Amino acid sequence: MKTTIITLFTLLFIACSAYAKESCTEAEYKQFDFWLGEWQVTNPENDQVSESKISKILGGCVLLEEYKTPSGFQGTSLNIYNKQQKTWHQSWTDNSGLLLQLNGGLVNGAMILEGAITDDKGKKLLQKITWSLLENNNVRQHWQQSVDAGSSWVTLFDGTYTRI
Repeated sequence: MKTTIITLFTLLFIACSAYAKESCTEAEYKQFDFWLGEWQVTNPENDQVSESKISKILGGCVLLEEYKTPSGFQGTSLNIYNKQQKTWHQSWTDNSGLLLQLNGGLVNGAMILEGAITDDKGKKLLQKITWSLLENNNVRQHWQQSVDAGSSWVTLFDGTYTRI
């Protein structure tokens, strides 16, 4: 009996290891790779230069974003292609307590993810973030919000990522 259990666990370990080695090799998992790297992030609204590091983790299946500003604001996101739903997903959290969950995909070369949050008064606020690779190999991140179900949008953040 002991030998059977050990054999089963060994086979399970080998199967899981083989699956992990074969995971996340499809082209869709590479669609957001243009955002990988270490970046200085600037925004025309202020003169702060923030830092962002985007790296692949968990066998190349997940993009990890680590963002921080000189004023002490910090945030982290996990980004993954959802193979079952054929969409990208981002979960963003920061030291203000925000949890932002977005879904979407690559549209005409830009990654567009959308979701919603609820404000303190219970109103639903639509969120849309677009990442675009610029000609100079920089990346533009444009975060917009709609309070009227998508009829109009205002910019919350319009940042340029420049490689360090």
